[in-house]
Amino acid sequence: MADHERSRGDAEPHPLSSVVRAVGGAPVKLRTKLLVAFAVIAALLVVVAVLGLRVLGQSNARVETLGTLQLRAAAYQSLQSQAQQLRQLLAIRVGEARGLNTYVSGGATIRGRSWELSDKLITAAVSPLGPATDPAGLGFTPPGEDRSSIDRIKRDDRAFSSALGAITAADRAGGRSAQSQRLLTKAIDVDNDLSLVTDQLSTRARAETDRLIAQNRSSYASSRDLFIGVGFASIVLAAMLGFVLSASLVGPIQRTETRLAEIAEGDFTRRLEVANRDELGALAANVNQMNDELRRLYEELESVSRHKSEFLANVSHELRTPLNAIIGFSELLELQADGDLDDVQRGYVEDVLDAGRHLLSLINDILDLSKVEAGKMELDLSEFSLRQALEAGLTMHADWAARAGVTLGLALDPDDIRICADERKLRQVVFNLLSNAVKFTPPGGRIDVSARVNDGVIEVGVIDTGEGIADADAEGIFEEFASGASRRFVELHGGQLWAESLPGEGSAFRFTMPVGGPA
Repeated sequence: MADHERSRGDAEPHPLSSVVRAVGGAPVKLRTKLLVAFAVIAALLVVVAVLGLRVLGQSNARVETLGTLQLRAAAYQSLQSQAQQLRQLLAIRVGEARGLNTYVSGGATIRGRSWELSDKLITAAVSPLGPATDPAGLGFTPPGEDRSSIDRIKRDDRAFSSALGAITAADRAGGRSAQSQRLLTKAIDVDNDLSLVTDQLSTRARAETDRLIAQNRSSYASSRDLFIGVGFASIVLAAMLGFVLSASLVGPIQRTETRLAEIAEGDFTRRLEVANRDELGALAANVNQMNDELRRLYEELESVSRHKSEFLANVSHELRTPLNAIIGFSELLELQADGDLDDVQRGYVEDVLDAGRHLLSLINDILDLSKVEAGKMELDLSEFSLRQALEAGLTMHADWAARAGVTLGLALDPDDIRICADERKLRQVVFNLLSNAVKFTPPGGRIDVSARVNDGVIEVGVIDTGEGIADADAEGIFEEFASGASRRFVELHGGQLWAESLPGEGSAFRFTMPVGGPA
């Protein structure tokens, strides 16, 4: 399977397979790899957080700058309005416009001291201009590019105020002299320069404000795209890291699990291939070492089992030869072919014959059990009467039970039961169970053999009134030779053998077999 997986991986290489192999082949512990992965993911989160703080900081700085720009624009617009107001008042003063009558009473032509009110209005209009150019009046510190213009406004303010003072003095003296005209011309020139400078400041402040708003809008879009890009890249990188780490860990674990399952099923032919140089690689090496050791032990066990079977076959053959002779001569003595025997002699002969037959059955059990363990046991199935098989077992134990003072009984439901099974093995099971029951039943006790059919399954029971079996020993009795063989014979037929017992009240051994034979 590993070779198949490798060949399939070669045919369809994953884009990250080389990275997975590199991570798996790194000579560090799994804990270190996991800590590194956690550190990388934490670093990604920190990068995203730092980026977010940076974006928020930039946005906050732009908002503060925008507030300052708006304050500059408002202050410069105020200076521009004052300059425009001066221009309007000077236009009235120079052109003797009739609109001035709204401020003074009298005729339509105003001369000399009648201009004092106009001079006062101009003075009132120009008086806030100087304080408004100070940082305290502006409400902010002008940037470098605006300071020269602010200084220029201050100079214009001083020049305008000086010219206006001279004009006011001349008007108080009365008349329109040539000197007043020159002073007005100078004031107009100063006011023109003042209007130009304030217009430039206001225009520049509005342009910077508009530019910052556009930059803020563009920066928001760029920051949004950058944040989304970094977030998406972080997710992709974290996913790739998780895949690489899990593939370098889960893949070897899955291959190890598969290989262990194969070893549990008895397949010791392959090796576990894990290229990791961490705990998983060490685990794979231990699994391969265990596989080699189990294969060696399995081969040794097979060899021992084979030698045991050969030994048992040879020993059984060697034992059967003299044992058949003993049984044969005992049967001749029992027939009294060479003379009559007294009752004591006949009893001895019967005991020898029973012991010989029992010993022969034990030898057959040894051979049968050896075949069962080797998986070579074959059933000789035939249909026969269960009653006759059970009665044969009772007959073989009748004398022994009579001498021990134990009563035997038989009950079948229905009375005549036909079964398809290996008759010799079924009789062997019954023989072993009866032998065990007679052995542990005290004088005056009773052994009942029963059989009943239920849903195509026959249940046979051998119940005695002996000393019983402790719960801790109930399963252990089937590890003994005869009981173990009986259980294996029953299981070959597709049935079960179990014991039920109460200490001091007796035991019941029961087994089941399908009526129609094993499936």
